[in-house]
Amino acid sequence: MISEKMKPLVNNNSAIRAMFEEGNQLKAIYGADKVYDFSLGNPNVPAPAEVKQAIIDILNEEESTMVHGYMSNAGFEDVRETIAQSLNRRFQTNFSAHNLIMTVGAASGLNVALKTILNPGEEVITFAPYFVEYGAYVSNYDGKLVVISPNTETFQPNLTEFETKITAKTRAVIINTPHNPTGVIYSEETLRKLAAILEKKQKEFGSVIFLISDEPYRELAYDGAVVPYVTKYYKNTIVGYSYSKSLSLPGERIGYLIIPDELEDSENVINAAAIATRVSGAVNAPSLMQRVIMRCVDAQTDVSYYERNRNALYQGMTDAGFTCIKPQGAFYLFVKSPVENEKEFCEAAKKYNILMVPGSSFACPGYVRLAYCVSYETIINSLPYFKKLGADYGL
Repeated sequence: MISEKMKPLVNNNSAIRAMFEEGNQLKAIYGADKVYDFSLGNPNVPAPAEVKQAIIDILNEEESTMVHGYMSNAGFEDVRETIAQSLNRRFQTNFSAHNLIMTVGAASGLNVALKTILNPGEEVITFAPYFVEYGAYVSNYDGKLVVISPNTETFQPNLTEFETKITAKTRAVIINTPHNPTGVIYSEETLRKLAAILEKKQKEFGSVIFLISDEPYRELAYDGAVVPYVTKYYKNTIVGYSYSKSLSLPGERIGYLIIPDELEDSENVINAAAIATRVSGAVNAPSLMQRVIMRCVDAQTDVSYYERNRNALYQGMTDAGFTCIKPQGAFYLFVKSPVENEKEFCEAAKKYNILMVPGSSFACPGYVRLAYCVSYETIINSLPYFKKLGADYGL
């Protein structure tokens, strides 16, 4: 027997993962080069060479207890200080090791943040389309997810509706920029307006409303786009970061939380987050990968690879008659379905061995998501089939 809380999660198992598994089955039948799998955001760019070298050097040079042993729940202090100083150089912030909690990727970081601040029955707001697991994370701590309907013209947050949905029960707001699934970067203007609304509502309700910025795609921005650093706009901001995308390390599960000193009751929040890391079962972030990040803190993945993929896929899809906005960051293309039921469209695409994720998985039906963190050849070889698919719908 499974718990009542798990039953809906089992019944609504991630469409993204299900599509990924289906892709593996099709590849076994038709061959990997004949299947065009755009389902999962699994980076195709190799990790920077510095990462491999760092692992080798650490294992050869550092004491076993330092590499493999326990440390404080928040993580190695020298690792946290190194990351803090890197952020300060890049974003003109003022963090120290004290402000960082090393986490098991961004997903664990968001869970740590919610466990730290959320009481049962309190509300967490997010903006559609959104990463579907946010609902599960909030439910983990008996909170309620409140979803703001999408602005399908720009996919910037719908701030008019947002202001009306904030209540005395609102405890936190989750944003994601650069954005999964649209590739949009929230503009400085958007962040200023959002912050002003939150400040106004905090005064109105006499409460603290936290802004949680989920930022695994921060380093993936194109055409010179700038990703604003959210702590500069709203003091009660918590930042969750992961090296899964920036260093192509999704399986290593390493990231961090930033909890600024300016945040309300920051000392207690920081201490509680370190304990939340432990009692969540993670205990601490992986020790070896913490040591690796310290040596590779300023390493970068090859963003030009994703940019070339973006340009090729966007041009190919628009040439085929599809409607989509050009992503500013991340590695997803959000495409308008030519029929209202986008799940039907996803099924139709399978006859050409094309796998896409329905927008309803992100609370935005009528669209599909293509993850272009695949080989360039996969994109180029898929375009004739997208052309045929579009023709099937009269595009």
